[in-house]
Amino acid sequence: MLTFAPLTRSTFWSYEGADIMRMNVNRFIGAMLWFLLAQPGTPQQTATTAGSDWPMYRYDRAGTGYSPLAQINTTNVANLIQAWTLSLQGDVPAAATAGGRGLNSEATPIVVGGVMYVPTANRVLALEADTGKEIWSYPLTAGAPSRRGVAYWPGQGADLPRIIFTSGRRLIALSARTGENVSGFGKDGEVDLGIPYNSVPGIYRNVVVVGANTPPGTSGGIGNPRAFDARTGAKLWEFSSVPQPGTVGHDTWEGDSWKGRLGVNAWPFYFTMDEQRGLLYLPLASPIGGYYGGDRKGANLFGNSVVAVDIQTGAYKWHFQTIHHDLWDADPPAPPGLFDIVRGGRTIPALAVTTKSGYMYILNRETGQSVFGVEERPVSKSDVPGEMAFPAQPIPVKPPALARVSYKPEDLVSAADTTAEHAKACQELIDKIGGVRNSGPFTPFGYRAEGTRPGSTLVFPGGLGGANWGGTACYIFVATQDVGALGSIEKAREGSPFLYEKTTPGQSTFDVRMGETSWPCQKPPWGRLTAINSSTGDIAWQTPLGITDQLPEGKQNTGRPALAGPIVTAGGVLFIASTDDNRFRALDAKTGKQLWVTKLARRGNADPITYRGRNGKQYVAIVATDAVMVFALP
Repeated sequence: MLTFAPLTRSTFWSYEGADIMRMNVNRFIGAMLWFLLAQPGTPQQTATTAGSDWPMYRYDRAGTGYSPLAQINTTNVANLIQAWTLSLQGDVPAAATAGGRGLNSEATPIVVGGVMYVPTANRVLALEADTGKEIWSYPLTAGAPSRRGVAYWPGQGADLPRIIFTSGRRLIALSARTGENVSGFGKDGEVDLGIPYNSVPGIYRNVVVVGANTPPGTSGGIGNPRAFDARTGAKLWEFSSVPQPGTVGHDTWEGDSWKGRLGVNAWPFYFTMDEQRGLLYLPLASPIGGYYGGDRKGANLFGNSVVAVDIQTGAYKWHFQTIHHDLWDADPPAPPGLFDIVRGGRTIPALAVTTKSGYMYILNRETGQSVFGVEERPVSKSDVPGEMAFPAQPIPVKPPALARVSYKPEDLVSAADTTAEHAKACQELIDKIGGVRNSGPFTPFGYRAEGTRPGSTLVFPGGLGGANWGGTACYIFVATQDVGALGSIEKAREGSPFLYEKTTPGQSTFDVRMGETSWPCQKPPWGRLTAINSSTGDIAWQTPLGITDQLPEGKQNTGRPALAGPIVTAGGVLFIASTDDNRFRALDAKTGKQLWVTKLARRGNADPITYRGRNGKQYVAIVATDAVMVFALP
């Protein structure tokens, strides 16, 4: 069971029955003091105190998602009420965004010194964090700001604080005070990245790190992570995510298959780093094409890896590959969360990286070595012509898989699990597509020769992954989902750059439409929230996350699909939205017991934040599709 310990200089919280797990509070306090003192004369400086703000995507560079605020706690969180809300739709017609569906924001706002910064459909806003009142607005005359958030640079010397964000290929710097373009940054406040990046830059001192989004057809080129100077916009370094000749990992690409290879890009919503060691952690995606690798035999580093590089130079330090020769597009979608483990009087600097494949890897963040062990276990062969699936895949000894990774016929949902109508619809789906086949973890998609009709391959987790981009919260909370993928590999259509491609039997996911909601066809749970004891690698507690409203009472607690992640506070409260039942929840971090829930107008498909306003009140905020919704105690 998870328990909170008194806040000291060496301990934030621990687990009962396990060695005490400590966070390096000296480093945290030093970072916060640097953050506060490095703001030269800004108006935000007057009211801020250490821990009051939410200054970056996951609160700190370690990606802990942990706030030391405790005004809202397990005894009073049930009293939360809405404090204010603000539409993010702006003056952009719905037809101009998201294919006519309106804004679908995944933004996590940041709060610095009582000011909230958040992107809208076509603007970046600075707001009074207590009230939502606009301070300034920066409209984009072309394109749109990243719908995932913005970053804050505290300034240096005569260079005052800045808001830095992306808009496709553009890296833009604004004055944090006024919202005006910073003329000395790039050309009139903008740098052309060449390759688009759709998420939040990582900032450390004067280094701004960006990733790349390079699906087929995207403008630009190879998706290497890059860094720029926060003062001038000058390029500092670029890391070759596909190893070049003479470098570590180059021999994992047969022949010339490394040349011009798209993918293997860092597309996370944010970045994490170890400030003490100067290490930046890059979660790198699958090679393109993601489902056929006959043209890229080998393990294909640094695909599906977390790579540690020097934050100042981009120099390679170590790597850990989560999938060899990926055939599932199951990359690590979020950067690792960092924490320290104390066992037997020895401190282990650790990190936890989640993957779409359903597994979590707990590694020594200094060396990349597994803390609890990883086994290379044999997996099924591919029957696709020319494909050589890797014979074994790395599976952690601990923790166990956090999402469903296999399927058997007895896992099909029954009327007793949900309803007779649902069970019938799922059986009809299986009959219609000629059955499904699954051979356990890392089942490769089967080959469908022209003119044949074999059953479809059913892969768990599916395309949305087990864990997705929300990331972990210390230490260690993670949301996962169980939605299977259906498909086969067929000879590619004319004009395709690949010999073979993945196709679907009329639908890509193993679910059926019941009214206005999709219900998976395997037995629940369909989504979970898990707490892991990082001192032992064991699961401390696990609970379904999300309800299926249309089910009869007593069957509704199925869990629902979730992409975003949780946060946790010193008050012992875990906050999470994420699920497609449009709920925002507070749980007891010790037990997983739900303490408060509110239904949002639309889905809160984003990570929440918490902060203390200038009036001394603690607030909790979530972006719900097209609005910021903020809650506080009465």
